[in-house]
Amino acid sequence: MNFQQAAAEYLPQINAEIKRIMAGDAAGDPFWGMMHYHLGWLDETFRPADASAGKQLRPLFTLLTCYAAGGDPTRALPAAAAIELTHNFTLIHDDIQDGSNTRRGRKTVWRLWGMPQAINAGDAMFTLARGALLQLRRHNVSPETILNATEKYDETMLALCRGQYLDMKFEETLDVSLKAYLEMVAGKTAALLACAGYFGALVATENPTTARRYWDFGHTMGIAFQMQDDLLGIWGDAGVVGKPSGDDLRRRKKTLPVIFALNCDPSADVTRFRDIYAQPISDTTEADIAEAMGILESLGAREYTALRAELWLENAAAALAMIDMPREAKRTLQEFSDLMIQRAK
Repeated sequence: MNFQQAAAEYLPQINAEIKRIMAGDAAGDPFWGMMHYHLGWLDETFRPADASAGKQLRPLFTLLTCYAAGGDPTRALPAAAAIELTHNFTLIHDDIQDGSNTRRGRKTVWRLWGMPQAINAGDAMFTLARGALLQLRRHNVSPETILNATEKYDETMLALCRGQYLDMKFEETLDVSLKAYLEMVAGKTAALLACAGYFGALVATENPTTARRYWDFGHTMGIAFQMQDDLLGIWGDAGVVGKPSGDDLRRRKKTLPVIFALNCDPSADVTRFRDIYAQPISDTTEADIAEAMGILESLGAREYTALRAELWLENAAAALAMIDMPREAKRTLQEFSDLMIQRAK
């Protein structure tokens, strides 16, 4: 099957599995209601809603890799649900840490119910995500494989937390190396996509060595995605990405174009860029942002980031080529990879 056929078949099953796991009394208990609200199922008064739940590409990747590795994708549904719930718990916490007021066009959980309760909602969703892996036993997955999946999950959670730590730590300094950037992205962005691929292949084969090949593919694809997303955060079309050009500069994010500029040989342009990035956000004007964007262009930061993203795309293609699978399955995964990157163009 091609990617569109796979999405049409698997996404309803993924959503049904998530709803089964999240089957608390959301209408009568705000503890569940907050989580259901974040997932788009309820409005802020806990009445039924049909809001965006995101594209759910990560759990879809889990089922696609299970299929590619020769397994029945329905056996991996609990693992796919675990991946999607994990992604959403990190978004609840990210919104608090970033001070974000909106998510998917609606108020964030912390803006509605406060930071303490939002933290609690995120923690609860994390617990449900990890517990979902134990439900693989309903599909006759061996205890040894479930233990392996749980160990990989915990390893991934540590990588995610460290990646988030580095991302926030970078906000305190202008001295961030390109090596440190890759370390941050490997945790914050690539780790969960890599884990999603690992889970699918592990359920299919119960072979960690084979699953690791799919982890490699997801990891390299995740880094390429983040680099493309970094380009969008500065030069993206507001009508497409939903935020104005230069938004990452306004928020002082240490994305790849910025880090490239900060590490360029000293010059008047580099000094001016560092001065803009060092001043308080409240003192920064739109003229400053426009000037910073121009400096990045003149230093070659945009071109450098595009070339690095292309390199990681080639790495992802090479990782996929190394995996033995049916031609149709490989073509579907290539379509998936293309879609992931197209979202960041």
